[in-house]
Amino acid sequence: MQAWQADTHLGVALTAWPHESALQSQLVYPLQRWLTWLVRRRVPRGATVTFVATVIGASLAYGVVKGGHVPVIIAAFDNARDAAANAAGFRIRSVALSGERHVSREEVLATAGVTGTSSLLFLDVDAARERLKTHPWIADATVLKLFPGELQIGIKERAAFALWQKDGRVSVIADDGTVLEPFVNPRLRRLPLVVGAGAEKRAKHFLARLERFPQIGDQVRAVVLIAERRWNLRLRNGLDVKLPEKNVEAALELLMALDRDKKLLSRDIVAVDLRLPDRVVVRLSEGAAAARAEQLKAKTPAKKGGAA
Repeated sequence: MQAWQADTHLGVALTAWPHESALQSQLVYPLQRWLTWLVRRRVPRGATVTFVATVIGASLAYGVVKGGHVPVIIAAFDNARDAAANAAGFRIRSVALSGERHVSREEVLATAGVTGTSSLLFLDVDAARERLKTHPWIADATVLKLFPGELQIGIKERAAFALWQKDGRVSVIADDGTVLEPFVNPRLRRLPLVVGAGAEKRAKHFLARLERFPQIGDQVRAVVLIAERRWNLRLRNGLDVKLPEKNVEAALELLMALDRDKKLLSRDIVAVDLRLPDRVVVRLSEGAAAARAEQLKAKTPAKKGGAA
C-alpha cells in the first residue's frame, strides 16, 4: 500500500514510495521528508515561485543532457550567432587557399568547419587550424581572418613516401607511417612498395639503408617485413632475397659482390638466403633443378653387374 499526504496550503500531493530497496532508504526517503517539510513551511509566495522555476529549469537541463541534445542546441546557437554577424556585414565573402595539391578545396573547407553560413567574426581560427591538422594529408596549417570578409588558409601537405600493402590492401603512406589515402592514385604508383604488418612504421629507416646499394635497390619491386623482425627483398624478376635480422648492410654488400662477380641475380634461381653469416643458400627454379639433377645423373658412373 502507498501512503498519500496532502498539504492544503499548496494543494500538492506527496507520495511515500514503498520499501523496495536500500537505495530508497538512502536517497528517496530523505528527499521526500525534505520536500514535505518544505511545502508545509509558510514561505512567501515569491520564494515558492522561484523554487518551482528552479526545479523546472533543472529538469529541463537534465533532460537536455540526458537526451543528448546539447550538440543540437549549441549548433542552433552558433547558427543564430553567425546569422546575426552576417547580417552586420561579417559574412565570409572570399577564401584564399594555398598549399593544396592532394587535398581538394572542398575537403579543406569542410575539415576547417567553414560553411556558407559561417561568419568571419565568430570563426575560431585556432580550432579551425587544429581541425585541419586532423586530416591525414595536412601536416600543418595557418588560418588568418582579414576583416570584414576575407579568410586566408594555408596548408602544408605531407609528402607521399611509399605504398603500404597489408591484408591485400594498398595505401599511400607518409614517411612516418601515416596513412594518407586508402587507395592509390595512378600518379603515385611508382612509389616504393612495402609489405606487412608494421612495415609502414619501419620502412623509412630500411629504405634509407637500401639507398646505399643502388645496384640492388634498382632491381627491387617490394620490401617485405617478416614477423616484424627482418626484411625480404622481392626483385622485379620474381627472385626473393632473405635478409638477416642483424648485419643487414654486410648481407647487402655480399649480395652486391656476388651479383657483380657471379651474376647471381640474373641466374635461373628463385631465392637467395643470406640469413646465415657463414654461407649463402640458393634455391634453383624447378627447371634449373631438373636440369642439374640430369647433369649429376649423367656424371655418375653406372654400376657393373650386381653387388660385389
